[in-house]
Amino acid sequence: MATISVKLLLLVLSAVDMLLPVRADEHEHTYTDTEEVVLWMNTVGPYHNRQETYKYFSLPFCVGTKKAIGHYHETLGEALQGVELEFSGLDIKFKDEVLQTTYCEIELDKGKREAFVYAIKNHYWYQMYIDDLPIWGIVGEADENGEDHYLWTYKKLEIGYNGNRIVDVNLTSEGKVKLVPNTRIAMSYSVKWKKSDVKFEDRFDKYLDPSFFQHRIHWFSIFNSFMMVIFLVGLVSMILMRTLRKDYARYSKEEEMDDMDRDLGDEYGWKQVHGDVFRPSGHPLMFSSLIGSGCQIFSVSMIVIIVAMIEDLYTERGSMLSTAIFVYAATSPVNGYFGGSLYAKQGGRRWIKQMFIGAFLIPAMVCGTAFFINFIAMYYHASRAIPFGTMVAVCCICCFVILPLNLVGTILGRNLSGQPNFPCRVNAVPRPIPEKKWFMEPSVIVCLGGILPFGSIFIEMYFIFTSFWAYKIYYVYGFMMLVLVILCIVTVCVTIVCTYFLLNAEDYRWQWTSFLSAASTAVYVYMYSFYYYFFKTKMYGLFQTSFYFGYMAVFSTTLGIMCGAVGFMGTSAFVRKIYTNVKID
Repeated sequence: MATISVKLLLLVLSAVDMLLPVRADEHEHTYTDTEEVVLWMNTVGPYHNRQETYKYFSLPFCVGTKKAIGHYHETLGEALQGVELEFSGLDIKFKDEVLQTTYCEIELDKGKREAFVYAIKNHYWYQMYIDDLPIWGIVGEADENGEDHYLWTYKKLEIGYNGNRIVDVNLTSEGKVKLVPNTRIAMSYSVKWKKSDVKFEDRFDKYLDPSFFQHRIHWFSIFNSFMMVIFLVGLVSMILMRTLRKDYARYSKEEEMDDMDRDLGDEYGWKQVHGDVFRPSGHPLMFSSLIGSGCQIFSVSMIVIIVAMIEDLYTERGSMLSTAIFVYAATSPVNGYFGGSLYAKQGGRRWIKQMFIGAFLIPAMVCGTAFFINFIAMYYHASRAIPFGTMVAVCCICCFVILPLNLVGTILGRNLSGQPNFPCRVNAVPRPIPEKKWFMEPSVIVCLGGILPFGSIFIEMYFIFTSFWAYKIYYVYGFMMLVLVILCIVTVCVTIVCTYFLLNAEDYRWQWTSFLSAASTAVYVYMYSFYYYFFKTKMYGLFQTSFYFGYMAVFSTTLGIMCGAVGFMGTSAFVRKIYTNVKID
């Protein structure tokens, strides 16, 4: 119980520490001669299931002779990602070479042999860390017939240093030993130090894959999406300017008619619904909460991408996730401001309930999915299982950081921009919606609205999926920023066109239609994730499948809420603009 309390305290302190400016790891990455260098053992698991990982010592590996180390620290991001490092027990000192030395022996009984054979058959790899530099090695291999299995017993480490910093680590697995029951297998290691010209700032370059991420196809997709934006914006501007100019001219002539002529005239179009277009949306409490959450997600995405472009977050374990949690908590006032102001404009009175729903909508969805997957991870005894203390730390962030900041944003939003200052009065009785062609129905518009936004990002989705679900480190955040901007522009243009056609058909239900037509991009992204899983990966098993589709559902839903909010905000500005420019009697 005391151990759990101490670990919980450390995680809460690390969560509070995230509220301070982002800094480097607790290690200084500098060493003096013969100073302790720690080799951390992280995880082991099947190569094709990157997320199905287990503790390194869940396989019957043995530990080195050294028992004590100087320092250990676990961040919240590492705990959420299942990074639980264990000391290898190997004695390594800076610039101190070690010849091949046996550090332990494995008593290979029948159970241990079966464990190793199972790992070799399923192509198990393990991951280690030295000075935050990842190292990968394979457990063993089978012969051509698959009858005999061999374990690699000799870890040959070659460490490069530049001055007093470690800049390169290479592992060579040797000493292939056949797995025979009731034998003793000696595990050995050696350490060789060599000078290197690699700068400390560039030591992660060897893990990047420029030929993959900066391939001509990637550049072409960005250029193609950019040209789509130019064409779409030009087309939308031309159509709307010409159409609206004709509408304004026709309505100006109607203003000059007397009441009898106007009543006998053929009245139709978006002007006819001016008394209902600013009517509150259906289910305003949920709608306002979704818009507020979407605005917050957009803010988080922009800030995290900018920080990643500046700080190279991929060089620190769990730093990307820790930064995202910190930014999400810090931007909670954005959620409260936009959600609270929109709810107040629509005449909502249960603002406290709206604030709670807006504050916990995304955290509840993410935590609920993680909680479900956590049961499966615990059943598999996987390292991805989130400790109880980490869950409590996340709940503390939600209750003591996100909720109060959301309250501040809600109060500001209601007081500063919560007045319903619409350019047109809202009729007391809703206008009946006339019949229209099938392709003008909101349901059809919603289904078609996400096609173009998805078309602008689906190539980038492949690179993002590959970096997360395969062994690639995503580092081209400039591309991601361009794609995010392109996505927002395309989404706004599409929703404006859809809303204009809907209003021209005298259907004033544009709020939910604009949100859902933009949010439908998420449906196409989730459908693409099925294609990626079955045709681009070799994943298998209940754990990996549930992990993949569970978190892809979270990713797609979050993306949909963001796109929906962006589409609604752009469309809202457009609707307000066109009705402001028309004189309404």
